[in-house]
Amino acid sequence: MDLGLAGKVAVVTGASKGIGLAIATALVGEGVRVVAGARSSTPELDDLASTGRVLFESVDLSDADAPVRLVGRAREFGGLDVLVNNVGAVTLRTDGFLAISDEEWLATITLSFLAAVRTTRAAIPLLLERGGGNVVTIGSVNAFLPDPGVIDYSAAKAAVWNLSKSLSKEYGAEHIRFNTISPGPVATQLWLGDNGVAATAARNMGVDFDTARDRVVASQGGFSTGRFTQPSEVADLALLLASDRAGNVTGADFLIDGGLVKTL
Repeated sequence: MDLGLAGKVAVVTGASKGIGLAIATALVGEGVRVVAGARSSTPELDDLASTGRVLFESVDLSDADAPVRLVGRAREFGGLDVLVNNVGAVTLRTDGFLAISDEEWLATITLSFLAAVRTTRAAIPLLLERGGGNVVTIGSVNAFLPDPGVIDYSAAKAAVWNLSKSLSKEYGAEHIRFNTISPGPVATQLWLGDNGVAATAARNMGVDFDTARDRVVASQGGFSTGRFTQPSEVADLALLLASDRAGNVTGADFLIDGGLVKTL
């Protein structure tokens, strides 16, 4: 299927690894030029940049001024057509709600919600210059399945979904579409790395890594598919939403969770 993305320009946040890297890679494969934002690059992103279709910008999106700098680099490619808000972070809160400080709440909200607010705010004028465009924001299944262990992250991701829905109403007539993707656990370093969620849970539960990973798969009634989502599968969905093949889809959220959410 030709997605019609060739020649477009995209900004992707959190693009150095995991879902962000998979999305940037898929976009380049479709002929898109990409401004890739992350705190630091990785060998994989360096390889992608060597194609000449990627500009890497080192940014800390918890810095209020960073989104404007990142999005502004799209002008080097002539404008902006697609924004993918992917950056975010999750910390397991094993000591309960009362142990989470204001500073920890603010850190989560800043990176997992305000970064998307600020980056989107910087991107909209450029999208309007092009006569429209697409904003795809990576949310989380925790917007639907709030959990005490990630209570601050869950709240921030619910806010992301609400933001996207509101903006879809404000800018629909100006041909900017806003959609979100809510992945369940994804096979990335965030979940499966040495210091990822599964490893942290294993240490806290006093079990080995495989047991902790299996408990994640079995949680909330279990994944119907019995496995983690792959980053490339999230990327495929993001590209479809960013393309005119989904031209009348806006204000929507798409679960990609292996059947983890059992409710309608």
